[in-house]
Amino acid sequence: MTFGFAPPPSAASSSRLGRMLEPAEWAAAGIPLLRNPRELVTSLHSRHLPIPRTAVVAVLDPEQHLAASASFARRAAEADGWEFRNALLTQLRRIIPHDLRLRAPVRTAVLLYCREGEARWTEEDGAWLWGLRDACTLHGLRCGAYITLTRTGWQVLGEGRGGKRPHSHSTASQDGSRGDGRDWGDEGSEGEDAEDLSEPVASGSGVPEALRGTAVR
Repeated sequence: MTFGFAPPPSAASSSRLGRMLEPAEWAAAGIPLLRNPRELVTSLHSRHLPIPRTAVVAVLDPEQHLAASASFARRAAEADGWEFRNALLTQLRRIIPHDLRLRAPVRTAVLLYCREGEARWTEEDGAWLWGLRDACTLHGLRCGAYITLTRTGWQVLGEGRGGKRPHSHSTASQDGSRGDGRDWGDEGSEGEDAEDLSEPVASGSGVPEALRGTAVR
């Protein structure tokens, strides 16, 4: 009979595990409730048509109207909140000016993540939660809801609200045309990373115009 001991986790692994939030931590964070989550999910899905491993970050104004959104593919090999934070922050900086000069946040960022697997919380979700919270702090935004889109439908983490449509394999023909009326059929392939697409052009208000993988309203 032989005996052995499991090797201790590496420093990198320990750090990565520390950059995620458990459901209880998220529930205690005081995340504002969405007034109409179904409408928001349907709107974001129709604009970006996410496929598994695609994230859609959206910014809501004080009345919870959609101000801007962007979609990008997950590139990190491991679920690391630091990598997710950087990816989210890059997209936020592209689509909307920061609010760091304000005494308190007035706009809210929410994240919809399309993935395979069950709807229940995963370590990958925990890393996205950490990344979203940190990115919001660094961009002067209020941290909003985290929504998963799986084969069984959509679910707002921590709220107990969800639905069967859209889901991770919904298509435009199944769930209707894009909500903003634009023909997005030529705007690049589904799940394409915004980093690989054309640079945004600043409008007169200082907010980038709509670009491939990005919608600004």
